[in-house]
Amino acid sequence: MDLIYGIKDKPRFGKIVLFALQQLLAIMAATIAVPAVVGHNLSASAALFGAGIGTIVYLLFTKSSSPVFLGSSFAFLPSMFSAFAGAATLGLTEQAGYWGLIIGALMAGLVYVILAIVVKFCGVEWINKLMPPVIIGPTVAIIGLSLSGNAVGDLVKSSTANGSTYVALICGLFTLAVTMLYSTYGKKVGRLIPFILGILGGYLLATLFAIIGNISGNESLVVINYGAFKALDFKSFSGYLSLPGFTFLKGGSEGLKAVSGKYLITLFTAYVPVAFVVFAEHLADHKNLSSIIGQDLLKEPGLTRTLLGDGVGSIAGAFFGGCPNTTYGESIACVAITRNASTISIWGCAFVCIIFSMISPLVAFLETIPSCVMGGVCVALYGFIAVSGFKIFQTVDLNKNRNLFVASVIFITGVGGMVVSFGAVEIRTVACALILGILTNVMLSREDA
Repeated sequence: MDLIYGIKDKPRFGKIVLFALQQLLAIMAATIAVPAVVGHNLSASAALFGAGIGTIVYLLFTKSSSPVFLGSSFAFLPSMFSAFAGAATLGLTEQAGYWGLIIGALMAGLVYVILAIVVKFCGVEWINKLMPPVIIGPTVAIIGLSLSGNAVGDLVKSSTANGSTYVALICGLFTLAVTMLYSTYGKKVGRLIPFILGILGGYLLATLFAIIGNISGNESLVVINYGAFKALDFKSFSGYLSLPGFTFLKGGSEGLKAVSGKYLITLFTAYVPVAFVVFAEHLADHKNLSSIIGQDLLKEPGLTRTLLGDGVGSIAGAFFGGCPNTTYGESIACVAITRNASTISIWGCAFVCIIFSMISPLVAFLETIPSCVMGGVCVALYGFIAVSGFKIFQTVDLNKNRNLFVASVIFITGVGGMVVSFGAVEIRTVACALILGILTNVMLSREDA
């Protein structure tokens, strides 16, 4: 792929701001969704702040050579549930549960540090042999395909109770159309920020429907919820600036003192096994990004650095936002579609996340973007992730039964949504498909002998 901006390129300041905002819009929905799903009064703005901090840590470790954003990890959702459930079972306070999120992320991050040390001394060639293109290609494709249900679900989802699914669909498809048209036919700047233009177009259309609906009294036309704006108190300072509800502040010193040895064991069993699973997704993401930018990130800056950046960044993110972080496929897809691999854009996005998380009206604006509008954008984002996998896969010889079976196992278990649980540990779809693909490849390795 011919990049418009390479990794070390430095666009003008105005463009950097636009690129940063676009990355923010690409990763925002998933990043703030994790604390919303977990509940326990976890702060969406704190998760955004933590993602920004975690990404900065990652960029420092990787010497600004890997253009990807770190956001809240869905893979650790069962672990986060276990942190609070374990605290309740042991009779600990919810404050201890907040520290459980931080300590659990610390344990998972240390797994990455240990793996980074192993890679440092053993190299990465064994990884390339363990996961050749016949495994990486279908796995990357599954990352996008496994998210397709979320995109389609959001595409017809209203952000209000009485909003029509048809109106939501119109807004979502309009968003998708604007995004595609600007990405394909737009001038240089338009091609670089199609997601911003698509979301703004969808937001304005949803607003137009809301105005007509409110005037005519037809609630089905209102698919956008302005509740976040209505909740702002502009008579006070908090209506303009507010400190996010950081996890370590919610836990406090009393919560930390309540953490017991039994609780640490609970956290270990909930977080550490998942870290090994997410390691596989880390590899798939960086293989995918490498194919997009034309540079093997496992060699430069090196898997050791990417693992350290991901692990330590995840710890830092959880300290503030409660959510362990991971490299985002949405961010990678944004790089692929816009052909902008400049890490300055990722730096900008990280700082924008931190700043936005403290500006109340901006947080409110992000929260009021309708689900259907984000669904329209995600159709393109998740689709590009899947297509990137197929591009890696296109050089594979499917006349060989070994390759045919490996790809078949990955695609069917991945598209079928296979999930395996062992107590509190849940191996999710992508990891299941990848692990079974590796086992199949090893089992049939004698075909090449």
